[in-house]
Amino acid sequence: MNLVIDVQGITKRFGGKVAVDRLDLQVGRGEIHGFLGPNGSGKTTFIRMLCGLLTPDAGRGTCLGLDVLREQAAIRLQVGYMTQRFSFYEDLSIRENLDFVARLYAVPHRRAAVAESLERLGLAGRSHQLAGHLSGGWKQRLALAACLIHRPKLLLLDEPTAGVDPKARREFWDEIHRLAADEGLTVLITTHYMDEAERCHRIAYIAYGRLLARGTVPEVIADAGLGTWEVSGPDLPRVAARLRALPGLEQVAAFGNTLHVSTRDRTLAEASLAEALRDGPQRCEEVTPGLEDVFINLMGLARDHFERTQAQAQTQTEPQTQAQAATEAQAATEPQAQAQTQTQAQTQRRPPRP
Repeated sequence: MNLVIDVQGITKRFGGKVAVDRLDLQVGRGEIHGFLGPNGSGKTTFIRMLCGLLTPDAGRGTCLGLDVLREQAAIRLQVGYMTQRFSFYEDLSIRENLDFVARLYAVPHRRAAVAESLERLGLAGRSHQLAGHLSGGWKQRLALAACLIHRPKLLLLDEPTAGVDPKARREFWDEIHRLAADEGLTVLITTHYMDEAERCHRIAYIAYGRLLARGTVPEVIADAGLGTWEVSGPDLPRVAARLRALPGLEQVAAFGNTLHVSTRDRTLAEASLAEALRDGPQRCEEVTPGLEDVFINLMGLARDHFERTQAQAQTQTEPQTQAQAATEAQAATEPQAQAQTQTQAQTQRRPPRP
């Protein structure tokens, strides 16, 4: 595989917080790779290291064949980065924004490149409209056009469809797939929408800076080893509360008019479900877990692991803290003890009064 992204052990710390923890990622040319995880999991930090805006504290690898530690300026010239927030000038028109970005990248035949970009993304009819007056979907198109105007080889998209209506989201994804298929563009995209994740060729899931799962969607679901049951019927809130109190059920979540119950311990789960639903009118049947079932489960496991790690770290530091406090207290009292000893010695040597 011709790898566009190939990094190993990438780590980034901010003070005592590890934002990205020894993360490995490989993405091939022309691939649309989903990058998923809860808020604060390190996705944006990782993307900013890939495009040369942040320097990793540890790890190695290449992006577009360039070293992520030493050739960051060259990487930035070949990457299109679409940030979470709209980051273009709202008091400039669509055309003026694109012309400004083209100037920054010294795009040859700038006017023709701007005109082509306007046509390609359906912006020509609005080219003189101020960016600040655009709806979310049209701002998204402008941002994508600006990311593409210098013909990048890699597109980094950070939650590009957040707050955009379903029709605009579908049109956006159709354009991304066209770019990957026709032009061989490689895309790394973060999203919280499971239907978007399923449109990626492969996905990776991180939480608390650590990579937890990767592969195609069917591979990630199969590797989770999750059993899922669907509970339907009346009074589901009460049933959900009762299920959460029983052993063996890792996840109980509302899915529309039903409950999804998931776990890795099938035997214990079946016993708990039978007990909870024994005398009720609810129905229960096993179903194939979906990507959302898997990700909610991974999030819970990651949180539990993180809390255990934090508790262990605190337990390990407490004896050190106590020992340090004792040492500091001893150091603080030594000068006083020495001064008292010297005073007593001087008193003993002092001659008696006549």
